[in-house]
Amino acid sequence: MVITIETSSVHRFLLINIFTSVQKAISIFTNALKKKTGGRMSVEVDALLQEAKESIEAAQNYRSELQQRLHGLNQARKQVRGSSGQAREALRRHFAELQVAATRLLTERLDALLAEVDSIEADSVKPLDDCQSLIEHGVGQADELLREGEAALRCGLGEKEDKLGSFTKKAIHIQLDSLPEVPALVDVPCVSAQLDDSLLVLLRDRVSRHGCVSSHPPVQIDELQERPGSILVRWCKVDEDFMAADYWLQHRRSGSGGSQYEDSYIGRDCEFLVLHVDPHTDYLFRVCARGEGRTEWSPWSVPQTGYTTLASHEWCLGTEGYVLSSRRNIALRNESSQTRCQVLYSNAATYFCGQTLTFKISAAGQVDRRDSLGVCVGNEKGVESLQRDQAVCISTKGAVFVNGKEMTNQLPAITMGSAVTFDMEVVSLFPAGNSVSDGCSFKLRVTIGSGNREVVFDWLVEQAVDGLFFGCSFVHSGWKVLVF
Repeated sequence: MVITIETSSVHRFLLINIFTSVQKAISIFTNALKKKTGGRMSVEVDALLQEAKESIEAAQNYRSELQQRLHGLNQARKQVRGSSGQAREALRRHFAELQVAATRLLTERLDALLAEVDSIEADSVKPLDDCQSLIEHGVGQADELLREGEAALRCGLGEKEDKLGSFTKKAIHIQLDSLPEVPALVDVPCVSAQLDDSLLVLLRDRVSRHGCVSSHPPVQIDELQERPGSILVRWCKVDEDFMAADYWLQHRRSGSGGSQYEDSYIGRDCEFLVLHVDPHTDYLFRVCARGEGRTEWSPWSVPQTGYTTLASHEWCLGTEGYVLSSRRNIALRNESSQTRCQVLYSNAATYFCGQTLTFKISAAGQVDRRDSLGVCVGNEKGVESLQRDQAVCISTKGAVFVNGKEMTNQLPAITMGSAVTFDMEVVSLFPAGNSVSDGCSFKLRVTIGSGNREVVFDWLVEQAVDGLFFGCSFVHSGWKVLVF
């Protein structure tokens, strides 16, 4: 169904007139009843008026919904026409470039072949020209010798002996029995051009299959999920016949004028976490794919807008033994404190249940059993590890600690490139004591993942909290961890 802009304008105009007429009629009817009843209106009239007002409100809502749908149709039409225009322009530009390139290649090939003919001709004709010059020189000598011989025969007896002697010497010098060799035709180059018509067949076949036009890209953005200082982008194939080998994700700020898309990810995964995005800022995302065994990329998906309202996770400044990046999301354990190093906490309690907290290890140092990565209720100062009460953590050896007690289940040891994730959800909420001041306690279902393994357990938090701190501690230097 297609509704043109002109038709939608007429519909809008008619609806406005209808609603205006109804409102005027109700107003006239109301004034007339007031005059007739002296300002006293019956319950029936009130009911009718209320019903009429409700109908007007429903009609107004209906009109608003229709206008929104008209806007949606206009946006869809704009996308179809705009993308069609871009496709036409891309096709014309591409094939014009192909024509120019093909003409240039054919011209270059023709010039090369003509130059080859010229070279063969020049190399082959030169010895023939030399032979011709030699023969023409011999013909000239023979003509001159004939003239002298005829003159010697015609001269008188007194001169005949001298002239005949001179003629004989000259004939001997010329070597009349020596003739230059003329090459046979089979030994002389016969230049020809071999032109294979299969090129045209191949060209016709390749051109007939070159390029394609599709109404929908084979992949589309499926989900945009906000994360602290980042956006998780998921995409999926919409063309089941398309076998994707790689995906290419790009993003840029929305409404930023002529800014270019930035590369975010190229690989086989169908999701990627785009880091370092500003909260409350719209970003446009698009994705394309490359088929198995192909070098060209598919058309881009329809751009989708995503944003995050969550501020980035940051480490706390000023903790001895750690150096932070400019965005404060990367911490490096340095050499400044070898004997004793405190826990490095987040700058605030920014982790909430329902989120995924990830620690990415980009550099590793020497392992110690007191090392820890985890989540805690408060940022207790002066402690050297998160292996304490009201905290859950994992050591670099893979041991899991809950409220300071080591669990029997273990995860793989943490090394460079490891990613450790924490996921939590509230299981139950119940009073912690008999008085109101005692507050409430939470039982949290915690999932810690590392490598291809997970540990799931329940963690009892003694007090109600809005958010949790995260932290890390490393005894030895060289450890570098990114949090997001």
